[in-house]
Amino acid sequence: MSVMRNEMTATVATRVESAAPAETTARSMWRITLRRLRRSKTAMVGLVIVILLLLIAAFADVLAPHSPTETTPNSMSAPTWQYPMGTDLLGRDVLSRVIHGSRVSVYVGVVSILLAIFIGIPLGTVAGFYGGRTDQVIMRCMDVMLAFPIFLLAIVIMVMLEPSVTNVVIALGIVRIPIYARIVRGSVLAVKAMPYVEAAHALAVRDLRLLWRHILPNCMAPLIVTSTLSIGTSIIVEASLSFLGLGTQPPTPSWGWDLKANLVLLELNPWITLFPGLAIFLTVLAFNLFGDGLRDVLDPRLKE
Repeated sequence: MSVMRNEMTATVATRVESAAPAETTARSMWRITLRRLRRSKTAMVGLVIVILLLLIAAFADVLAPHSPTETTPNSMSAPTWQYPMGTDLLGRDVLSRVIHGSRVSVYVGVVSILLAIFIGIPLGTVAGFYGGRTDQVIMRCMDVMLAFPIFLLAIVIMVMLEPSVTNVVIALGIVRIPIYARIVRGSVLAVKAMPYVEAAHALAVRDLRLLWRHILPNCMAPLIVTSTLSIGTSIIVEASLSFLGLGTQPPTPSWGWDLKANLVLLELNPWITLFPGLAIFLTVLAFNLFGDGLRDVLDPRLKE
């Protein structure tokens, strides 16, 4: 009995000792990543703007000086102390509409990407891990969707659905699914050829546990970078759909719709189109800067 007890103690000690270095390594990698992220001026500038955008969207009711849908007699007013960005044709405060429009852009950009991730990751994982006919069927379906330009496919989906913010999210999520499915499939194909995955197969580790604990965590870096960059693209597509009348409908504040509604008045008052366009530009630029910085930080060829 004493011999068995000693063997069990030694086994537990060995497992603890082997787990400790792994945990220490994971923590050190996180510290290295955060340190490199702080040193990246591009990523930090983008991150600061993104945080400010999220705060503006969260506290839009407090920050907006007026109601975004309230009409006033001060139609087509130039920027003043009362209306810092002027007013539109209906006398609505442009600043308040820009602030509240950030909610639509953030909601559409983030939720549509999450929808594409939740569907695209399982499809790409199954296709890459099991291969064979399953891979062929899934990837051919993705190829059919990729044959259509993203913007054109989004327009087709929005024509089939009625224009609304929710349907814009659904349309943008659907058109992004093939992108994430292909990224995950490629990463899974590379990771499953690693020796530790083959060792896990030899130990008869269940597929679900193997995917969740060992394969998917090593596929996160390209997904994080792609997701960050895709948010900016989704915001542009949402603004374009609203500009065409297929996205957010009035009186809901939307940067794209305000551009469309005020474009005909550009010669009379350029301010009402300048500020919504500038908001789109800064938002997309911020997500692109942050995504580009993340790509440099998470690139394994640049690891310290």
